[in-house]
Amino acid sequence: MKRIFLCCLAVCFAAVPSFAQKEYGLQFSSLVNDDLSLENAIRLGLENNTEFLAARQQIIIAEQKVNEAKFRYLPQFALQGTATAYDLDYPMVLSDSVANRFLPGRTIAKSEDQFYGIGITATQYIYSGGRIHGTLQMARAHLKQTQSHYETVKNSVVRNIKIAFNNLLFAQQKDKLAAEILDKAQTWNSKNAADLWTQIRVRALLAQLKAQRNQAARELQQNKLAMLVSLNKELNASLTIKGNFEPVKTDWDLPHLNLWAMEFRPELKSALYELEADNIAIDLALSKRYPDIILNGSYEQLGTDTLGDTNKQISLAIRLPIPYNWSSQLTQKKAEQRQSALRRSAIEDTIRHQVANSFAAMQFWQEEVFSRQQEAQELESLMQRAQKSSSKAGVAPLEALLAYWNTAHNYLEAIRQNRLAKADLEWAIGQDLQ
Repeated sequence: MKRIFLCCLAVCFAAVPSFAQKEYGLQFSSLVNDDLSLENAIRLGLENNTEFLAARQQIIIAEQKVNEAKFRYLPQFALQGTATAYDLDYPMVLSDSVANRFLPGRTIAKSEDQFYGIGITATQYIYSGGRIHGTLQMARAHLKQTQSHYETVKNSVVRNIKIAFNNLLFAQQKDKLAAEILDKAQTWNSKNAADLWTQIRVRALLAQLKAQRNQAARELQQNKLAMLVSLNKELNASLTIKGNFEPVKTDWDLPHLNLWAMEFRPELKSALYELEADNIAIDLALSKRYPDIILNGSYEQLGTDTLGDTNKQISLAIRLPIPYNWSSQLTQKKAEQRQSALRRSAIEDTIRHQVANSFAAMQFWQEEVFSRQQEAQELESLMQRAQKSSSKAGVAPLEALLAYWNTAHNYLEAIRQNRLAKADLEWAIGQDLQ
């Protein structure tokens, strides 16, 4: 029933046209740092991120382990040749590393002191109690876990780059706004001939606007540095970005987002694959109760001075292991299975909490940003009317500029929080929202 439900759920999601995941990959030249769009910044960041690249290599390693597990189904061949000089008073058998060959002592071959042999052996497991199949399943489960870890790392890198990119866009807009306001303030009061008390207030307001301008410039440099760090670039590299610093909006409701998160979040997939691996481990522990049935054959040419003698054999062996720790291993694996089930449940709760928090933030900021936008636009319209109809000398224009700065800055901050909330929501559900 669970598999049927998941299949139906996947079909439903596939039919949704407004929801898609961008496939970010290593497709962008790391030599290009000018006018980066968000998508190219993500590609560049992935191209340079060592943790992401290491996760890709882990997938290759896991794939090769799957191939190694498949080879265990095939017969194992060995080709070996030996040349032995000996001086024995009694016959002996060579060690396994030189094919367990029998050497006659002086009681059998009194005048011989050399022995030669060459041969080939083949060993095939006919039945292993499911251990070979279980090993292959375990390797495949590990590959799935590795792929989920890769997706987890990628989502984390993409989220960090989105945050750094939007923070830099915000810092650019803030710096531009602060520079324009300070320039207006200095122009309007370049020939101020008011009384000393008014000049003091004017100077104080100008100093306050200048401090805001300097702070905005400092934040711009800090966010450029943070962007370079997120891209794993040299800290003295040149970097420019481009993008529309505008509010974003989503119309999806919380139940849909929770369903997507349960399907797409790689952390939950990894927990499911870990639980699958624990189930396989229990089967492997149980398989120790069953015997191995092994077919072995060999062909050899050997002799003391020539290779004139021939040995041929084919054997069928049944080997029943008698492990003393079988019951303790089974108990351990069952405990690990329950532990994985509890961990998966905890991850589900955590993901739901992250989605709920991100969704609440997105709902708040997508409403708040439009409210602040209306206030900023109305105040800007009043400022334009005041510039045309009244004098720009004195304290009142500077106080108006300072009030406009606060309102416009609050609007820019709302856009930033709105875009960051969308980035967090996309990370929380494990997919990009269009």
